[in-house]
Amino acid sequence: MESNFRWLSYAIFISLTFSSFVLNNGVLAESVKPDEAKQLRDEVRGMFYHAFDGYMNNAFPLDELKPLSCQGEDTLGGYALTLIDSLDTLALLGDKERFTSSVEWIGKNLQFNINKTVSVFETTIRVLGGLLSAHLIASDYATGMRIPSYENELLVLAEDLTRRMLPAFDTPTGIPFGSVNLMYGVDKHESKITSTAGGGTLSLEFGVLSRLTNDPVFEQVAKNAVRGLWARRSNLDLVGAHINVFTGEWTQKDAGIGTSIDSFYEYLLKAYILFGDEEYLYIFQEAYRSAMQYLHKDPWYVEVNMDSAAIVWPVFNSLQAFWPGLQVLAGDVDPAIRTHTAFFSVWKRYGFTPEGFNLATLSVQYGQKSYPLRPELIESTYWLYKATRDPRYLDAGRDFVASLQYGAKCPCGYCHITDVELHKQEDHMESFFLAETVKYLWLLFDLAVDSDNLVDNGPYKYIFSTEGHLLPLTPQISLAREHCSYFGGYCRSNSTKPEQEVLEEESNNNHDRSNIYPYHESFPVTGLIKGLCPGLTHAQKYGFFYALPEKTEREDVNQAKPETTSNSIVLISDQTVVKRPQQVDKEEEKGFTSQSEPIMTISGGSSNDQTGQELTLLESETDDQRLYSS
Repeated sequence: MESNFRWLSYAIFISLTFSSFVLNNGVLAESVKPDEAKQLRDEVRGMFYHAFDGYMNNAFPLDELKPLSCQGEDTLGGYALTLIDSLDTLALLGDKERFTSSVEWIGKNLQFNINKTVSVFETTIRVLGGLLSAHLIASDYATGMRIPSYENELLVLAEDLTRRMLPAFDTPTGIPFGSVNLMYGVDKHESKITSTAGGGTLSLEFGVLSRLTNDPVFEQVAKNAVRGLWARRSNLDLVGAHINVFTGEWTQKDAGIGTSIDSFYEYLLKAYILFGDEEYLYIFQEAYRSAMQYLHKDPWYVEVNMDSAAIVWPVFNSLQAFWPGLQVLAGDVDPAIRTHTAFFSVWKRYGFTPEGFNLATLSVQYGQKSYPLRPELIESTYWLYKATRDPRYLDAGRDFVASLQYGAKCPCGYCHITDVELHKQEDHMESFFLAETVKYLWLLFDLAVDSDNLVDNGPYKYIFSTEGHLLPLTPQISLAREHCSYFGGYCRSNSTKPEQEVLEEESNNNHDRSNIYPYHESFPVTGLIKGLCPGLTHAQKYGFFYALPEKTEREDVNQAKPETTSNSIVLISDQTVVKRPQQVDKEEEKGFTSQSEPIMTISGGSSNDQTGQELTLLESETDDQRLYSS
């Protein structure tokens, strides 16, 4: 069956790809030339202002625009969501006047002391991310968008907002509730079920906030959520779609790279790049390897049962389209090219990507016919053009612009498409259209012209959040601990002193906690800092070793299992690891007792031997295990 599905995948790929390259009259499209790229860049700029002005004139200060009726609606929290989400796009376009006036309005008028229950995930990526990105641009002369009158108002708002979300993390697993009331915390009737993406896509925004405020609590809770999810992975190193935040039990065991899981993978790699925390890299390597082994049916991706790897859902869903861009960031370009070509063939077939396309029937998945102006395929197109400079990606960009202009443009903005086959419009425009969709389109064509923008020609390298917000790799963010070794550069007073001496000074003099923050345990230690030996492998330095799971009498020998054996990870102390006994409960093999309490937690530190078995050295990870590259 596996070989039949692979044959079918290639057949679909060839059929759709051939049809996508030929126009209705049978003539191949002419490639985009530099002059046309400039025109398209200017056209995309006009698309942004058509939608942004439509929002400001008809919907502001409500959350989002209804572009057909030219009205507004509150959809998240009632705090000018679209304006916050658009701030760094204004800066990227060089619109200092609109950027300045928007920042000033938000600083004077926005507050989060409101009785509203909001999504932790959406509030983090849209609002917190928007505030942090705009703060970093408005407060830095190097960006060219420094606002002289700005006094960290957005950062103060960001910290206040995030503290109001902290009650959501008060769970036995560390994985947060999906929603929280900004005034009263978590309601006693709040659902205990959340998605993997919802719990595992907070590390960038929360980590940046910790490094800007010198308060580690935000970064700690976000990282604990990632650890809580990863500790409950299957023996195949796959995670499911939904989990109970109290019991740690998976309530939906479909593993994939799309809906409900997508940005979990994304933030593992990006958190490593932004913060230098090798624990994120290590988890990403394991998660990515398993995704490519069990989910990848070249060039498509499917959803499988996280325990058995049996295919449960042979569907391309539109959220999968971010994956080729992530692969470019990881250096795995060849499969990214093939997958992008397959995904783009679906766009060419319908003019948009439906939420679901069934790979077995070669048709739009029932109930998933809409296109809500998603940016993921455009995002991957930008990254592939940046990596390859292949003009075919400019051609794809031209098709994106044409579809949006002729199929989605409305009187006051751009409309959702409720049916990609009929191109029927809906009276709604998500804020991410301005935060991501037009941003990536504009960057694509600007890259082909002169790249004179903040991202490609600015003072810093940038990581894009999953909402497309710009997070720079500045010393304050990316070198939170290491910068203290550079002759005290970027350090606060006392931060280069030994930790014990600083603690005594703080106790005696009541110094601000920021003085000792660079040595806080929540920040990663890399290189030669704090005595880490460069001769050790990553596993030896950070306490990760492999232990092959022992087969037990309780296992169902008739259960279908993949041919490949996967490894589970346990935490060791002092380069030793617990040797699992021959006879052990299946739950203990996964790292849990019958009460779902972890036997060993992945924390990068030490752990206690709770099994009473003798300790045995195991072979560690080799230095050869690195990011996948083409």
